[in-house]
Amino acid sequence: MPNFCAAPNCTRKSTQSDLAFFRFPRDPERCRLWVENCRRADLEEKTPDQLNKHYRLCAKHFEPAMICKTSPYRTVLRDTAIPTIFDLTSHLSNPHSRHRKRIKVLTDEEVRKIKERRLESSIEQLLAKKDKNDSQDGMETNDDVPQLTPHQRELREFLRSLFEVIVLIGKQSFPLSFHSKDDQDSHPVIMSTFQALLENRINAGDEFLRGKFEATAVNEEYWPSTQQRRLLEVCERYVREELLQEIRESRFFSLVTGELVEFSEGQHIPVFLRFVDQTNTLREEFIEFLSFEGEELSTADKLESHVAKQWGLSMEHCRGQAHAVSGVLGSRMKAIATQLMEKYPMAINTPCSTCALNVHLANSIPLTGVQVVMSVLKKADSFFKASPLLQVELDSAISILFQDNVEKGNELKESCRATWMDLHNVFEMAVDLLEPLLLCMDSVHDNEDLKWNDEITSNAYTISEALADFEFVVTLVVLKNALSFTRAFGKNLQGETLDVFFAASSLTAVLHSLHEVIDNIEVYHEFWFEEAVNLATTMEIPVKVPRLFLRKQQAMEPVEIQAESFFKEYLTLPVMDYIIQEVKDIFSENHLKALKCLSLVPAVMGQMKFNTSEEAHADVFRSDLPQPDTLPAELHCWRIKWKHRGKEVSLPCTIDETLHHSDVKFFPNVNAFLKILASLPVLKLGSDQGETGQKRLQAYLLDTPVTHRSKNLAVLNINYHIKMDLAEMVECYIKSYPEDEID
Repeated sequence: MPNFCAAPNCTRKSTQSDLAFFRFPRDPERCRLWVENCRRADLEEKTPDQLNKHYRLCAKHFEPAMICKTSPYRTVLRDTAIPTIFDLTSHLSNPHSRHRKRIKVLTDEEVRKIKERRLESSIEQLLAKKDKNDSQDGMETNDDVPQLTPHQRELREFLRSLFEVIVLIGKQSFPLSFHSKDDQDSHPVIMSTFQALLENRINAGDEFLRGKFEATAVNEEYWPSTQQRRLLEVCERYVREELLQEIRESRFFSLVTGELVEFSEGQHIPVFLRFVDQTNTLREEFIEFLSFEGEELSTADKLESHVAKQWGLSMEHCRGQAHAVSGVLGSRMKAIATQLMEKYPMAINTPCSTCALNVHLANSIPLTGVQVVMSVLKKADSFFKASPLLQVELDSAISILFQDNVEKGNELKESCRATWMDLHNVFEMAVDLLEPLLLCMDSVHDNEDLKWNDEITSNAYTISEALADFEFVVTLVVLKNALSFTRAFGKNLQGETLDVFFAASSLTAVLHSLHEVIDNIEVYHEFWFEEAVNLATTMEIPVKVPRLFLRKQQAMEPVEIQAESFFKEYLTLPVMDYIIQEVKDIFSENHLKALKCLSLVPAVMGQMKFNTSEEAHADVFRSDLPQPDTLPAELHCWRIKWKHRGKEVSLPCTIDETLHHSDVKFFPNVNAFLKILASLPVLKLGSDQGETGQKRLQAYLLDTPVTHRSKNLAVLNINYHIKMDLAEMVECYIKSYPEDEID
């Protein structure tokens, strides 16, 4: 988290400057002098502890004599340091500017006299206090200027060099080890990346490291693997704590999980936290990989305990959860989400904004046939993304089979170049693409021109075998038709704020359409099955009952069953029942109330002719508001403000635009309400910054083989935007492992 200077008219922050930033002192008298010299009235209401925790002043506001360095990397203030250098007039050149850091209006003479008087008084008081403390305990020293022995300073310099190497490995996603061949032996030898980078620094002229390791044997590892793991753990904890500190300050958050990730030590779930930070920016940050073992109840308890004890957060402040997983894991995560909602009703379970609703619904259906379809579609998408030549092969197959409808063929070619699982109409596209897809896979597998390697032809054969099964065809057709009723609804959920608001009001119509299908399932299934049979006939696929079902029937009393009846009972009916129930579950009463509160966004209010009734739905988050008793009056003033705005004033269209409007701070309840709404995982992230966590995770997984993956390094790589304070990492390491300092 970057540090911002609290001084008026100072815009410096730690990420854009090499200047040192200093915390406000905890000593009440000294802290009071800092605040008075800053001339910020809003800081006078803060306690010394609050100021010390949340506010900083940069080195530009202190006389050079007040600043000293204990090492090349550590800058501290003297005990008597008081800030005296401030710019209190530059804002006057622009009378129309608005400043968050408001300045008390004093004459220049008053400012000069106050500074001189307080500086003299503070120095006298602090010196007297220091003499008194020294007389009581001669060994006591100030925490800001630690008195280190030469051995301790040397150890800190050494650890700093090691942490620089670890951070480089993490940010650049280097594997912890690699294979190298000895000149005298053709067999590969496993080498340590950490060791190699240390040797490189020594060879580049790092005299400190050279002196440290000059007596080390050539074949001995510079820093044992146990200590390397400790360095990694400290780095990971540091990065995570930086993010968690921001989330604690923001208070409310949502949990988002992804698909299982494979590591050498087992499978883990990636966990992201979504929140609005102190600058009113919506973010979704990667926090940690959690092991996924045991039953759903124990996993839910473990997750709750981890959030509280390891992260220092409260599930009472969790306002949403989304689990973008599929298959058996999807069913388990749904059970976990239900368990958490029973204990914390405000942790609303929602779809993930990065996943199309229809894909989410299909991923969650616990039927083997449906999961086979989803798996094959993902494999086919990855298959063609692996090589442009394979995409050309598919384009050729589409051109052959769509000679009579070139426009449709071109649309299919364009759709195929997108990520299939991101499409709201993925099942419609897949049905249209099924015949050319099978033709393409057969052509690649035949490999008459010897264009493809064994891996590609083997993958093509696996996919073609799945495509040529009637159960796959009929399942795909049923999914296409059953989810056609939720396609427009899901697309609106990932649309603009106005689309999401109207989508919340259209859910009743969606459920009505789904229930109508159930009430007339005989008619609908007949049409859907006929479509599947016609498609299978065109592809020369025999219509039959699945082989696995027939094998099970052999062990029992044989019963004659027709394919149409079988798929109605074991496919169409379960799919429809599950879709209806899942839609009802994920769009609960609290969820819909929250979405309808999007009418707080001025553009939505304008579309509704400012005739909105947020009060009817606001009770869902009333206890989270700073001044709930004044909410009705505040909402009335909020509507009046935008209804009678000037002609040149445009209405903010999104939550993000509204939160960044300069006047929203005058409406504390509305501001708090919008922050909570923004944190709900169902709403799309308003900027690329919010999506970087998930994108970086996917990039890390694509670029790193399972054998080279490290949970610690992954956290560093995914969160490389976090500024690393090496000195703080060193102190954390020494506190965690004091035995290393003794050694």
